[in-house]
Amino acid sequence: MNAPTGEQYAIASHGYEAVVTQSGVLRRLRYDGRDLVDGFDADAMPAGGRSQLLVPWPNRLRDGRYEFGGATHQLALTEPKRGNASHGLVRWVSWTVARHEADVIELRYFLPAQTGYPWALSLTVTYALGADGLTVTQGATNEADSPAPYASGAHPYLLAGPGPCDGWELELPASTYLTVDDERLLPTGRAPFAGVVASPLGGTVLNHAVTDLERDADGVATVRLRAGGTGVTLWVDGHHRWLQVYTGDDTPTPRVSVAVEPMTAPPDAFNSGEDLVVLEPGASSSASWGIRAI
Repeated sequence: MNAPTGEQYAIASHGYEAVVTQSGVLRRLRYDGRDLVDGFDADAMPAGGRSQLLVPWPNRLRDGRYEFGGATHQLALTEPKRGNASHGLVRWVSWTVARHEADVIELRYFLPAQTGYPWALSLTVTYALGADGLTVTQGATNEADSPAPYASGAHPYLLAGPGPCDGWELELPASTYLTVDDERLLPTGRAPFAGVVASPLGGTVLNHAVTDLERDADGVATVRLRAGGTGVTLWVDGHHRWLQVYTGDDTPTPRVSVAVEPMTAPPDAFNSGEDLVVLEPGASSSASWGIRAI
């Protein structure tokens, strides 16, 4: 019998060990035996979106409906209690191995045109380990004969050390966040964000999309999560202009970890158009992010 997420692919390098599944999910990431992501067992499904890939849009899409290319498109409502289409179309698909070496695995998936998204995409994701930890590169090529709307993201839950997260310190270099309505968690506006949420987090509840990220000379933005002498960082390249930060308070395992989700576009980008990539026929897009130990 197969595991619920299919085949399990192990990679390792410089004290880092990872397991990536046939469903494209980073099931485990460890450094010197310490877990850096809140994963799941091989005989389980990834609850709460754990480490799933969010393509061709991350986060929520209002009513699953949007206009593009002169037509109105209607997607299935995959978050029915809030009336939204959530986290794209590849969370539960089977990827094909294109390359698997000791320290890297590359997966491919052909996303067929379908109701609500009538464009075909060739997708790739590469997980590579090295001295600087894990680097994830997500790519897409438009195989259709018309322009396609596109954004990408991922949903890792980070572990700084022993939980819960209330005692952890979070450094989040952002100056703006999206305000949302309480019922559907859809964007209503913007407000200033402090950058360092709390030290420690205490009972702070986070489910925020943040932007205007502070970056280094190479355009990289870095989030740091610390628990005393240990911790974890997540970095994103310049294509990722947004991060969703989530303490998981409404999941079956609240506050045992903190999700820091790289996103190239904000919630409801298919409607707002903000930071949305329009892939011309034959054009490609690629974005990278990664995780390393503190």
